[in-house]
Amino acid sequence: MTVLRSLVLFVAAAVAEIGGAWLVWQGVREHRGWVWIGAGVMALGVYGFVATLQPDAHFGRILAAYGGVFVAGSLLWGMLVDGFRPDRYDVAGALVCLLGVAVIMYAPRSG
Repeated sequence: MTVLRSLVLFVAAAVAEIGGAWLVWQGVREHRGWVWIGAGVMALGVYGFVATLQPDAHFGRILAAYGGVFVAGSLLWGMLVDGFRPDRYDVAGALVCLLGVAVIMYAPRSG
């Protein structure tokens, strides 16, 4: 149950952070305005809160692992929202990152 909770939180954090960054990008780069930027800033704040809900108590571990989730999630977001098509190296890199997440977060530890 703890692993499932952690995975759900990683997905929620990814949606908030990647979505927030995308909204800011749209507001600035695509000239959609301050409403988009403000929504993005709020979503980024939600990301910061969601990250604190992870069952592991170590900030560095959570943020390091989340980096891998962010890499894979960003490519997926680009595919779903912007029509980006990753090549095999993008996919391979994302899989390496997700393997890193699994090792960092879910490897058995003594103590």
